[in-house]
Amino acid sequence: MLLNALFPTRDIGTDPAKIRDWAQAAEALGYNCIEVADHVFGAAPRGDWKPVYSEQDPFHETFTTLAFIAAVTKTIKLCSGVLILPQRQTGVVAKQAAEVDILSGGRLRLGVGVGWNHVEYEALGMDWKTRGARQSEQIEVMRRLWTEDLVSFEGRFHKLESVNLLPVPVQRPIPIWFGGSSDAVIKRAARIGDGYMPIMTPEVAEPKIAMLREHMKAFGRDPASFGLEGWLRFDEVDPEAWAKSALGWKKLGAQMVMLYPMYRMARLDDQIETLRRFKDVAGNI
Repeated sequence: MLLNALFPTRDIGTDPAKIRDWAQAAEALGYNCIEVADHVFGAAPRGDWKPVYSEQDPFHETFTTLAFIAAVTKTIKLCSGVLILPQRQTGVVAKQAAEVDILSGGRLRLGVGVGWNHVEYEALGMDWKTRGARQSEQIEVMRRLWTEDLVSFEGRFHKLESVNLLPVPVQRPIPIWFGGSSDAVIKRAARIGDGYMPIMTPEVAEPKIAMLREHMKAFGRDPASFGLEGWLRFDEVDPEAWAKSALGWKKLGAQMVMLYPMYRMARLDDQIETLRRFKDVAGNI
């Protein structure tokens, strides 16, 4: 089973040498992929609304960080985990993703989501209510920009007339994986995704994965060509539980898992040690 490494964006700090050292450690330990989380803005709580991450949580900018990591690594794959696609301009995302794919030699996987933070959408001037429909159209537009010499497109959210992206990415198209847990997201992933990467326990995921495969069958898609990754979210250090969760995901057919620590790790040594401990308990599953 492949292991992926979550970039410790909240704890790594702003020293580029530490970012380099962490990424190179993940590669040296044999991790399959580095995944960089995404938020443009932090948001303070208001009324009854309390954010998962607040104005106290730092998030490195996703594409810039991936480009930097591409330069200091050689073979490890790179992923946005997950980019909140509908709160961004589609053409800009397509361009940024293409550039990271070029600079990494074709190592990028674009993980996308619709997000949970309506305050962030509002601050970016984007519509929260249409985010699912917009995401679907964005993916169609991006794939055309990555694969066609000249693109004309008119939809609900986009109007392009004879435009293109140069230089083009190494992968044409760049693979797109979906995060999220709603029934609408699962159906969308089955219809147009290359893979699915939810944050769930195996017990919660089992009926969701069954639903995903039923949708894939209805859309005439081959599950063998579709990727599945389980994100293991934990509030404390518990290697035995990590291993149990990874095994549960393997039984569901996942090809890869990623530890998603919610607890803080202020020291680089602790962040790298967590990579070692997770590999020790899950690397042979």
